[in-house]
Amino acid sequence: MMKSLSYPLSVVDSQIDIQLKAEPLSVMDCYNFVVDEHCGGIDLFVGTVRRWNKGHEITKLEFESYAPMALSELKKIANHAKAHFEAKKISIHHRIGTVGITEIAVVIAVSCKHRSAAFDTCAYLIDTLKEKVPIWKKEYKVDGSYWVNARP
Repeated sequence: MMKSLSYPLSVVDSQIDIQLKAEPLSVMDCYNFVVDEHCGGIDLFVGTVRRWNKGHEITKLEFESYAPMALSELKKIANHAKAHFEAKKISIHHRIGTVGITEIAVVIAVSCKHRSAAFDTCAYLIDTLKEKVPIWKKEYKVDGSYWVNARP
């Protein structure tokens, strides 16, 4: 029998804050984590649930994850970003469970010495998260539901 996980699950140290949470996310929590007196650029990405996708009305999203692997992959991605883009601090919070229209599904905050590095780091993090991290999204439409990237 599989052990039931309780959320939030996290990997946090002085420079990286990664959390999978069942409750609403706070942009300010992520911002406050990355603020650093040596950094002049902070970039925030906030992903929300939109009402319409590809011409279909969406009622909610549901996120599931293989949490131990997701946390491990997110930490690898964050460490790579810190080294490659010279990011000082990184915060990545992702919702698990049901997320309603206009609610926040993911927050990524990054602080760097300069703004261009912060922009590049944030873009790398969200793109790589979507590509490699085992977090799956089920989209609920008015006329049914499906797992994103799992339908023909």
